[in-house]
Amino acid sequence: MNTHEMYMQTALNLARKAFDENEVPVGAVIVYKDQIIARAHNQIKTLKDPTAHAEMIAITQAAAYLENERLNECDLYATIEPCVMCVGAAMLARLRTVVYGANESKTGACGSQIDLVASGLFNHKIEVISGILEPECRAIIQEFFLSKR
Repeated sequence: MNTHEMYMQTALNLARKAFDENEVPVGAVIVYKDQIIARAHNQIKTLKDPTAHAEMIAITQAAAYLENERLNECDLYATIEPCVMCVGAAMLARLRTVVYGANESKTGACGSQIDLVASGLFNHKIEVISGILEPECRAIIQEFFLSKR
């Protein structure tokens, strides 16, 4: 298992926790200097907060941990391609890299639906790496929504 897969596996474990809590199963971690400094899963229903996406909660945790609103040397791992809100927050936080598992054809903002990380679009450039543990990341989302039908 390579480093990206190791961190994504942690995010997947968090997605499973969200699944068990009847939340859309998305997990996220933020890594700084080879250490996980933030771990989160979707908590939209639990917190009654439409902004309580795993990525948003993790960004808040990482900023608190570093006592800095700039996360320049940090990498975000998310099981699903981040949405517009989460990519916007990643840009504002100045994250170095966004690594995700499965594409999100309805709301993905790293190229699937819209590409907010396209070079030259904003003053901050985020490297994007996709497809890490993609089958596992896709499977948990599909299982969740199939169980709702």
